[in-house]
Amino acid sequence: MDFNEISFRIRYGETDQMGIVYHGNYPQYLEMGRIEWLRALGISYKFMEETGILLPVISLQINFKKSAVYDDLVTVKTILKKPPMARIEFDYVIYRNSNEILATANTVLAFMDRDTKRPRRCPDYLLKKIDSL
Repeated sequence: MDFNEISFRIRYGETDQMGIVYHGNYPQYLEMGRIEWLRALGISYKFMEETGILLPVISLQINFKKSAVYDDLVTVKTILKKPPMARIEFDYVIYRNSNEILATANTVLAFMDRDTKRPRRCPDYLLKKIDSL
């Protein structure tokens, strides 16, 4: 299905005393991937929130393969797993510039109405963008 990639350098502050990226930073990398996936479709998280849609993470799984370290150039590949309904699911591959896989991951997010805090269907404007791919 649809995918997007972003690349960035690991910052010193993201590492632990062993010089390895602290595992708690990986969910932020996944979020960066999702935000840029949406942006590549011409939609921003900010726009979604302004129009009353929230996207809380309801499931997160990360499988660590190798360690990233300070100054590594890493890429997050974000892949839409299937067309969204009330949920949207992504798979991810995080790799070093040499295509060495560092981690694989999966997230599931729920579309939620900002005011009622109740689940809702994926907005039509997002479905149309996905269908046009």
